[in-house]
Parts: sequence; C-alpha cells; structure tokens
Amino acid sequence: MVVCSLACWRCRWLLPLLLGLAIIMGIIALAGRGWLESESEPYVQQASLWESCTRGDGDLNWSCESLMDYGWGRAAAATYLVGFVILVICFALAVIAFSIEILRFNFVRGIGGLLFVVAAFQIIGLVIYPVKFTEEIPLTGDNMFSWAYGFGWASTVVVIGCAFFFCCLPNWEDEVLGNIKPTYYYSSPERAPYLN
Repeated sequence: MVVCSLACWRCRWLLPLLLGLAIIMGIIALAGRGWLESESEPYVQQASLWESCTRGDGDLNWSCESLMDYGWGRAAAATYLVGFVILVICFALAVIAFSIEILRFNFVRGIGGLLFVVAAFQIIGLVIYPVKFTEEIPLTGDNMFSWAYGFGWASTVVVIGCAFFFCCLPNWEDEVLGNIKPTYYYSSPERAPYLN
C-alpha cells in the first residue's frame, strides 16, 4: 500500500478536501455564464444554467431570456441544484466524520452512498440541459458548450471518485485506525554479505 494513501489516518483530510474542490467547481458552474457560447467571432450567443442571451453583430447589449420559463430549464436547474445542496451536506458530514477520533465506518459508507445520489442528480441536469437547449432554443452561428458547463462535469467526476473512496474506505478500517502493527523486512547476514 502507498505510504500516504487514503487508508492512512494522517491523510484523512484528502477526501473532505476533494469534496470542497467539487463544491468550488459546482459554484462556478452554477454562477458561470459560459454554459454555451459562440465558438468564434462574432460572439452573439451566450447562456448560463439560468438564462440564454443573444445579441446582433454590431450590438453591444445582450438580450436575455430566462430558461426558467421552460419546463426542461427548471428541471435541469433543479436537479443540478439539488445535487449541489446534497454535496454541501456530504462535505459537512465528511468533516464531522473525520474530526472525531472514533471514526464510524458505516457513517462514512453512508456518505459515499449520498455522493452517488449527488452524481446522479448532477448528471441528469447536465444531460437535460444540452439536449433540450439545442432542441428548443434557436442558435445563432457556431456554438459550443463551454467552461462553466465543463466545471459542472468536473465537479461530477470528482464526486463520483470520492463516492467510490468513501464506500471502499471501511475495507481499510484497521489501517486507517492504526490497529495493524508495522511489518519490518530484514535479511540475515548469510543472505546479504554486502551488509557486513
């Protein structure tokens, strides 16, 4: 096993730290206006999770419409937001779980299960958005799903990885709690004459 893997009491804060990183990426995705953007000049299309904006070639002002007027827009925003709220709850539970000396491993496995729920909600929102957006919103020029949408997927990938680690961590209970004596390897002088 690696010297400082996740099955190490000194490194127990890696998982909550990764969850905190997923929260930061989720905030960027929720607040970012780069879910969909024009691929090249003239930049005439821009969208967030909440609204879609367009402008004419020579116009400097954006004309925006709310995506909350569409059922799919509310569904995409609600599923991603519910996943984000559960992620924040999981982060708080992980900090509590790793702060106490007597770590409850069933509690840790429960956090892993909740993280799979988070991933499911976020994936649903991230799939509904591009499919329905391209079907129902008239697009102008060449467009691409951009940086804020990418942060949404990055947050989801980190959550899935953390979910697996949280679910597997109880398998290393003795290593994490330090209940296993270290094994020392040595060789006898007959087998290693160069040590004399």
